[in-house]
Amino acid sequence: MRGSWLAGLSSARGGILWMLGASLLFSTQDAIVKYLSADYSVVQLVWARFTLALAAIVLVTGPRLRGLLATQRPGLQVLRGVLLLSMMGLFYTALGLIPLADATSILFLGPLIVAALSAPLLGEHVGPRRWAAVVVGFVGALIIVRPGQGTMEVAALMPLGAAFLFGFYQIVTRLLNRWDRPLTTLTYSALCASLATSALVPFHWQANPDAAAWALMAALGIIGALSQFSLIKAYEAAPAATVAPFFYVSLIWAVGYGYALFADFPDAWTATGALVITGSGLYVFHRAKVRGATDRQIDRP
Repeated sequence: MRGSWLAGLSSARGGILWMLGASLLFSTQDAIVKYLSADYSVVQLVWARFTLALAAIVLVTGPRLRGLLATQRPGLQVLRGVLLLSMMGLFYTALGLIPLADATSILFLGPLIVAALSAPLLGEHVGPRRWAAVVVGFVGALIIVRPGQGTMEVAALMPLGAAFLFGFYQIVTRLLNRWDRPLTTLTYSALCASLATSALVPFHWQANPDAAAWALMAALGIIGALSQFSLIKAYEAAPAATVAPFFYVSLIWAVGYGYALFADFPDAWTATGALVITGSGLYVFHRAKVRGATDRQIDRP
């Protein structure tokens, strides 16, 4: 009994550490995108993110790549890729227009949207408490957007739209988990996004990157692949209801990067809205844990 308890404790700690690492990697990825967006188009950045990530996957998997491409649901894999590409296009555009912490906070509506969509799309029971948490989370988003206060509300529509796509993306991801391995889904997403942006990037080539920019774009692809790997390891090590709430540490990293690199610091409205969204999201995960729904995941692309 004691050995089993210690094994469970070690597993939980390992999962939490993997999730904390994923939160840092995703925030680093977003900071690089925001930095590069001043000189390069969104299509260029999305192309670099997924093409170089795909190259990393090919190098690491080697002969196993053919096996990873075996899927039972090719249509769902393509749909997930389309949702991912659309979501990242909106979110990367938003990063060039509004502070990093603002965009990240609004994107964290995604898990709340999943809770709302679980009832009609997955047939799951969503009780009044979780519905209340979803409503409160959207109130938090309104606090950040501040309707009627000028251009912020227009720019904030982009991460808000990305959050809705993020919610549908996670629903499709959960469906695919029933049939395909996570690495298969990861490979298909990178492949679909790389092919689509490779067709578009010649028409959106805004500037020729110098050596430093190419290095950052390469880092973007590698960090993107590592962040997804860290998420997979986190969910392998411990139940999602245990590790997923720790992804909200991304907000702390986003504030730090925003202040250090772009001299952006959240105002009182953004801080309040972020706390409301985070509190609502954590409550949804708490209710999922109470009900034994261990598949509530945050699956950032």
